[in-house]
Amino acid sequence: MKLVTYSHQGAQGVGVIASDPQKVVPVAALGFSAQDMNQFIRQLDGRSPTEFTAQTDAAPGLPLSDCRLLAPIPRPQQDVVCLGVNYYEHRDETLASNIKYDGQLNKTIYFSKRVNRAVDPNGAIESHADLTSQLDYEVELAVILGRDAKNVPMDQVKDYVLGYTILNDVSARDLQAAHQQWYFGKSLDNFTPMGPWIVTRDEFDWMPKTGIRSYVNGELRQNSSTDLMMTSIEDAVHQLTQGVTLLAGTIIAMGTPSGVGMAFTPPKFMRPGDVVRCEIDGIGALENTVE
Repeated sequence: MKLVTYSHQGAQGVGVIASDPQKVVPVAALGFSAQDMNQFIRQLDGRSPTEFTAQTDAAPGLPLSDCRLLAPIPRPQQDVVCLGVNYYEHRDETLASNIKYDGQLNKTIYFSKRVNRAVDPNGAIESHADLTSQLDYEVELAVILGRDAKNVPMDQVKDYVLGYTILNDVSARDLQAAHQQWYFGKSLDNFTPMGPWIVTRDEFDWMPKTGIRSYVNGELRQNSSTDLMMTSIEDAVHQLTQGVTLLAGTIIAMGTPSGVGMAFTPPKFMRPGDVVRCEIDGIGALENTVE
């Protein structure tokens, strides 16, 4: 099942796509009053949306072709939680860059990313050319929590995961290097494309082992698999919730594989007019243009 935020005839809504991939059913038809995805997740109250598959299939809906898909969670209620250098090959290419990093990796690197408004599928990545000349891309699997989570045992993490989406962790590498931390260089406005939807957890094995790729102007840059992550989803959610409450709807970006622009010789940073496409098998594609 897919959960979407969409625009139809100028109005924004939250919808569900079940057996018919071309039909969007507004959640109001399923008895929910949610005006946005955060409210819908809260109203689900930990239930799986697949409980409503039969009701969704029977309900009237909107043609997907008449809807414009928006970022599934346009305005996250908390900063996105990110995992740094969480693929082995990306760790190695980062060590060779000018981004300072403890190569011993005794502990997972966690950081947050400010998102004022997530960039929609086919939306624009702002180049911020006055601030950075080293604009980079990072395709990432993003985990969406379906329940408030605190002190979650490893064997219960699965029950807290609602589903997955694609996130492009756009980064200003020169700001990262200059400030010796990652928050500012990854948090500029319009630096977080997300989408095209949330695919519910039951559509994947636990834990997801699926292909992950990125392209810039049609050139394959990243090509890996989510089973090559150093810290798993189970490990991350368990660790992050020890003494910390993550609210339902929290987005956890699980890191990017090798092939980012800074790792090439010479580097291949993005420029205005470039088109970056992020793909994860089982979810789909997220494509955005740099402006």
